[in-house]
Amino acid sequence: MERDAVAVLAERIDESFSKACDILLACKGRVVVTGMGKSGHIGNKIAATLASTGTPAFFVHPGEASHGDLGMITAGDVVIALSNSGTTGELITILPLLKLLAVPVIALTGNPASELATTADVHLNVGVAEEACPLNLAPTSSTTVTLVMGDALAIALLEARGFTANDFALSHPGGALGRRLILKIDSIMHTGDSIPKIVLGSALSGALLEMSSKTLGMTTVVDDSGALAGIFTDGDLRRAIDRGIDIHSCPIDDIMTRNCRTIKPGTMAAEALRIMEDNKITVLVAVNDSGQPVGVIHTHDLLKAGVA
Repeated sequence: MERDAVAVLAERIDESFSKACDILLACKGRVVVTGMGKSGHIGNKIAATLASTGTPAFFVHPGEASHGDLGMITAGDVVIALSNSGTTGELITILPLLKLLAVPVIALTGNPASELATTADVHLNVGVAEEACPLNLAPTSSTTVTLVMGDALAIALLEARGFTANDFALSHPGGALGRRLILKIDSIMHTGDSIPKIVLGSALSGALLEMSSKTLGMTTVVDDSGALAGIFTDGDLRRAIDRGIDIHSCPIDDIMTRNCRTIKPGTMAAEALRIMEDNKITVLVAVNDSGQPVGVIHTHDLLKAGVA
């Protein structure tokens, strides 16, 4: 029954919906969502969705609004009022004051003839034929439909604003997406003495000692100026053993990987992950403008940071 009620909403994306979006898009203040009871719980979620998708919003309890919280609503704001009946007393009480403030009101009700619907600047019909409750009493289908209409408004505004994944990440720094899009390699890469490093001309045995002590499965190889000349990895070691190389006498120059993939400090961790995946590698060396290694990042570092 709730599924069928939601399906009907497609027919109600009309001029009123467009007008509501225009009003919200033009809002210079905040969007204030209000509603009593179950509508209030839905209103809290709609406000949270708007806020996290580029439309500053918060919820105000209509009962508290009559006792001081109305001061939270100022000129330049827009109010979204939720009431299935459209006659909720606490909402009707504050309507004249909202008009006095010249605050546009967008009403979501199930009764287009109600006082709230007819007084509002825009009315969006969220009426349902019946509730999913077998007694046709508990708000079930009506609250679901109201929630979906609120989501539709939020997503329409998101698209109109050109809101991107990067914008989303800024309001979700604690989430996986936020970490992927905000975290830079500088905060998770190995730097300073933690960077495995040997110089050109070193013996393979020296490279193995450096790899063992730094435990990254690789070592950088630098020239006399400290610039990166190449890297030597576990994979290079396996290939050297297959060729019967003498690990005690073979110079690293003969078996290291030259022209290896590198990355610049300040790069997003997500970009480092993409480079690794595209090139099927597990480690990247960060180099400065002089080509000197300043950090090493491993896929394990990205996993620990929740990026991979």
